[in-house]
Amino acid sequence: MAKTASTGLDRILTLELVRVTERAAVAAARLRGRGDEKAADQVAVDAMRSELNRLPIRGTVVIGEGERDEAPMLYIGEEVGLGDGPEVDIALDPLEGTTICAKNLPNSLAVIAIAEKGSLLYAPDVYMDKIAIGPGYPAGVIDIDAPAIENLENVARAKGVSVAEITACILDRPRHARLIEEVRSTGAAIRLIGDGDVAGVIHTTDPDETGIDIYLGIGGAPEGVLAAAALRCIGGQMQGRLQLNTDEKVARAAKMGISDPTKVYQMDEMARGDVLFAATGVTDGNLLAGVKFARDYIQTHTIVMRSSSLTVREIKAKHQDMDKF
Repeated sequence: MAKTASTGLDRILTLELVRVTERAAVAAARLRGRGDEKAADQVAVDAMRSELNRLPIRGTVVIGEGERDEAPMLYIGEEVGLGDGPEVDIALDPLEGTTICAKNLPNSLAVIAIAEKGSLLYAPDVYMDKIAIGPGYPAGVIDIDAPAIENLENVARAKGVSVAEITACILDRPRHARLIEEVRSTGAAIRLIGDGDVAGVIHTTDPDETGIDIYLGIGGAPEGVLAAAALRCIGGQMQGRLQLNTDEKVARAAKMGISDPTKVYQMDEMARGDVLFAATGVTDGNLLAGVKFARDYIQTHTIVMRSSSLTVREIKAKHQDMDKF
């Protein structure tokens, strides 16, 4: 029996989602290298919201630009879509890597994930401690509560190489000084990134191409849920723990139904059920090429994935009708 709108996502939404990230990426790319993070983020938000409201969905933003009193649109709890079709949760980042875009550095993306209602982690806009690896490893290889050296040794052993042949991706932040020191003490290499930890996690899924085996450290919770959604579609393992280190953050989380502020979330708890994920490159990177503006066309590069079919599509589109942007 075919799925109904209330029990599954329509296959057509896979390609519709590509249009959403394409619009946001093109809008942001017009401002890359201009040094204005807020302006680039705003045009991406405007473009993504406009395109989302064309989709035949009843969508609720569960991971977005912030909580309602902090963001005028695409805030957590905002309803988007045409108001018919399946009820879905939406996690999004119209411009993942705002600083990257403003400086025209690699790996800035426009990113979105949708899943059946109640399937994505509904959490406040806080930090999240994360650990992630790609597919091909036995279950339980990584443990967010274990020392970095133990995780690196376990991954190396499962991969059949020495720890010196493992590369960890870590956000370049002062808070990671001790973690960086610990990883380097093992002989493992580190790829420090200035921003863009959704791409950082996804890079673990193809270490032969990206050179990254494991992602470690604290980044944004929104990016954590988006990364978990991507891994659900590609394969891999991920754990995350929200950094609810003040009474105010604990109270905000409680309003969203989070009763255990120390809970470790597995990948399947951050993104369950049928998940669709799409990302379009804003700037050139290891994962995707950035938007190209030619004289008579605009070119975009998008990856779109679905967990139920484990399908990964790369779409390089040449848009000759430039007025639609």
